[in-house]
Amino acid sequence: MRPTGHQALLDAARTEFAERGFTGTSVRDIARRAGMSLSAMYHYYSGKDELLAALVEESSDAFFAACRSALAEAGEEPGERLSAMVAATVRYRAERRVESQLLIAEWRHLSEERREAARKRQHDGTALFQEIIEDGVAQGVFRTPYPDDARRSVIAMCNAIAQWYRVEGELSVDELASRYVELALVLVEWRPVRR
Repeated sequence: MRPTGHQALLDAARTEFAERGFTGTSVRDIARRAGMSLSAMYHYYSGKDELLAALVEESSDAFFAACRSALAEAGEEPGERLSAMVAATVRYRAERRVESQLLIAEWRHLSEERREAARKRQHDGTALFQEIIEDGVAQGVFRTPYPDDARRSVIAMCNAIAQWYRVEGELSVDELASRYVELALVLVEWRPVRR
């Protein structure tokens, strides 16, 4: 558990970055929203860059935890594993839109060292999809002649959910996840082995 002030700052920074973007947000805006002075804010964080880095790290950790949990429940068949990854990603992007936007867009404002760490985490996320798709192609259950393009397309369509999905819209998160799983399996040309 984080101290109350620490969590208040993260919540305030998340909201400010979502509303104004990183460049449009000042440390004063964040401190004001958190209900604390600038000096109290600096007790916890050195500035916007460190706050953004903490949010990106927290969001990445939550995303990977959701993916690991989904994969642990999936079987070994590549179609099941890809379905689990897509459903977990869709749910995360739909239910944690603000955090997803920070991961997808605002991380570019980090310092070079922190940006490199964020890039590595993005690469790790891509690798999860890549391993599943490569395994499916090797087993002959994914018939796509373009596995890299299929992977990029699946990731892009899942990530875009954070930009357009609204809870009050026509689709529930479960319906959206189911629909996107179907689309992903079409992209990889999934043909399960018949027993």
